[in-house]
Amino acid sequence: MDRLTAFADIAAHASRGELSFPTNVQASVKLQAVLNDPDCHIDAAAKLIQADPLLAARSVAIANSVAYNRSGTEISSVRAAVQRLGVRTLQSLVASLIVRQIGSQIADPAVRRQAAQLWEHTAHVAALAQVIARRVTHVDPDTALFAGIVHEVGGFYMLSRAERYPGIMDGDPEDWVEHGEIAIGRGVLTKLGVPAAVLHAVEAMWVGMRALPPETLGDTLLLANDLSPVPSPLYERPGATTLQAAHTIDFEVGDGTLNAIMAESAQEVQSLIAVLMM
Repeated sequence: MDRLTAFADIAAHASRGELSFPTNVQASVKLQAVLNDPDCHIDAAAKLIQADPLLAARSVAIANSVAYNRSGTEISSVRAAVQRLGVRTLQSLVASLIVRQIGSQIADPAVRRQAAQLWEHTAHVAALAQVIARRVTHVDPDTALFAGIVHEVGGFYMLSRAERYPGIMDGDPEDWVEHGEIAIGRGVLTKLGVPAAVLHAVEAMWVGMRALPPETLGDTLLLANDLSPVPSPLYERPGATTLQAAHTIDFEVGDGTLNAIMAESAQEVQSLIAVLMM
């Protein structure tokens, strides 16, 4: 089976919701569904998070990060972390766990390296999107963080299926963008129950039309993607020129500029990245 046929096969299964996830993903998706319930109480959320040691550690870590600890007062309990973060930020933490779990069974060392780089890219985009949303586009920053975390979930799923489809990682990286990303990504996002607003924002990323100054959630993701110092391993940006061009993106935002805002927010971005990379 050639590469494009493999993309088409995975996409066909994804469009029908016939996706193969590790068992631990199923448990995390159920947890996400509970957190998505508008009637989910903070105490109930805390109990659910405490049942997972990894999520418990990450919730306390992100609650103590610069992005969420405005007072400088550190906390050490999951319940206090949940109260500080709120259910919506917990949804992003669970989403980050799901995305990483999808690639957890990759055996091939080369593909594992690609998955590791893809997660590093994802962490940068998510952290940048949260800050850009709050400081520049004024869309909901919790939604922007969540959207940044899931924007490459289709790529993680494709990498997780690489062993079943030999040769799928060979060839022109643009094949993924043209023949795999949209169909597979949309299927995986739909299966995971990602809200329509986030799905539409990720679809805007795939199309690649960004306004400057940015205004929408899709614009927020595209700008965060452009500013990420770690590229996705699934498609090629045209060498160093694009990375250099990213540093030249600047425009006025209120009384300041994008570059000034990003410089002021550098510690906040790094604190979010550190938690997501745990």
